[in-house]
Amino acid sequence: MARRRRTRPSPVLDLIFLIGIVGKGIDGLLELVGGILLLAVAPGQLARLVQVLTAEERAEDPHDLLANLLLHGVTHLGTGTTAMLAAYVLLHGVVKVAIVIALLRGSRRVYPWAIGALGLFLVLQLYSLVVSPSVGVVVLTVLDAVIILLTWREWHENRTVHDTWRSTLSALRGRSRPAPAQPSQDA
Repeated sequence: MARRRRTRPSPVLDLIFLIGIVGKGIDGLLELVGGILLLAVAPGQLARLVQVLTAEERAEDPHDLLANLLLHGVTHLGTGTTAMLAAYVLLHGVVKVAIVIALLRGSRRVYPWAIGALGLFLVLQLYSLVVSPSVGVVVLTVLDAVIILLTWREWHENRTVHDTWRSTLSALRGRSRPAPAQPSQDA
């Protein structure tokens, strides 16, 4: 089998990829915690908790977008809706955390799975945009599309996350060092 020709690494794209992987891991952990909370807390308790947590922000700015979206969202949750949302968020979190762990362990085989899973989530986000458009979902969809493209790039380059990390650190160190002094031609 012919070996793929490597292109010159791009430290900026590599750094974006690494930040995206860490971000997906953190997002996955937060989704796991959120899914567990959705299962453990009754919808009424959740609504009261969000009211308490957003009270100060809503007092300062009654039109705060995030606080009002959270409050509106939890006040319309029923028991069945909460269970479905919890299952979706837990599944989403488990998949993201599993992908990030596999990537951090150095597995190249996970790249196609990561691209497929993130692609599926991207399709669900696009559906969500069609049904109920929002700026937040647009931003998340664009970020996910960028992460998918960068993941494909890493897979195509046949690099692990460790390879990317090392080349990025090397490039950053190389840029932070002053250029070596050139010998004078006057002598």
